[in-house]
Amino acid sequence: MTPSLATSIQVNPAGGPPLRWAGLAILAALTTMGLKFGAYWLTGSVGILSDAVESSANLIAALSALFALWYAARPVDRSHNYGHGKVEFFASGLEGALVLVASLGIIWTGTARLLDPRPLEAFGAGSALALSATLVNLAVARWLLRIARERDSLILAADGRHLMTDVWTSVGVVAGLGLVQITGNERLDPLIALGIGANVAWTGVSLLHLAVDGLMDSALPDADEARVRAAIIAELARGETYHALRTRRSGGRRFVDFHLLVPGTQSVRRAHIRSNQMERAIGLVLPGIETVVHVEPIEERAAWEDSPLLKLERVPGARDTPTIPVIPEDAGQDLVPHG
Repeated sequence: MTPSLATSIQVNPAGGPPLRWAGLAILAALTTMGLKFGAYWLTGSVGILSDAVESSANLIAALSALFALWYAARPVDRSHNYGHGKVEFFASGLEGALVLVASLGIIWTGTARLLDPRPLEAFGAGSALALSATLVNLAVARWLLRIARERDSLILAADGRHLMTDVWTSVGVVAGLGLVQITGNERLDPLIALGIGANVAWTGVSLLHLAVDGLMDSALPDADEARVRAAIIAELARGETYHALRTRRSGGRRFVDFHLLVPGTQSVRRAHIRSNQMERAIGLVLPGIETVVHVEPIEERAAWEDSPLLKLERVPGARDTPTIPVIPEDAGQDLVPHG
């Protein structure tokens, strides 16, 4: 409706700037709703009415974002050992479902007006109100997207993109109403409404897809996974290799785990040092990520057969699972603690 949010949680455990920005989005949604419904009251345009209904979806999105950010910031507990970040995906799913309902209402209204077109009134005043709402949305959307980039917040980024979609929709509505005034073709107004309805429906479907994908523990983006693999390979000492790399995201938090294969004669202390070095290296390329390293003896056959991911890693050309060779004994760096 996605620091990493994990970073914002650590810095602001009681709910800091992310919650404040979600509150700003709620205020903006209420303001733009008032302006757009006022513009509809003046003009009678179903295009503007549809735009106002879409702003109602923005209010739902902002409320969902506020709840998700508040709940995701709760610390881990006995029932939720990985935190509460996945609530962001539930919020996205709820928002998507409600947006779809709004799109059906827009399409219904537009179809009815297409069959029974009516002239527009007070075009100038109504357009001025609609454009004022657009400027509010533009300002808030740009701020939300900036904060989302700084804090790697999934939910604020989704809210910002949603508002930017609303900005372009509003511009299109006003431009379309200008064409109605110029051409006198009253059916252009409901056609604009139907176009908005289709766009809102697509937004709802996209939000539902995001929610389902997140709840299914999808892997991190290819670029992030490639950075993780590069960090691991750069840290491998001679006689070591790795496999069974897994990544996932839970709201704004990211997780990675993999098997590190080391000489069986290595001490527990040295294996612990190697694991810490791997965790630090991955944390440098993806700050805030939580890493788990499973250490195994490289000489044991069972260590090469203990994960269903291994058959994927052995398939040439498989998506982000390249074949990983055993590093030769005389290659790589010495096995010494770093720093």
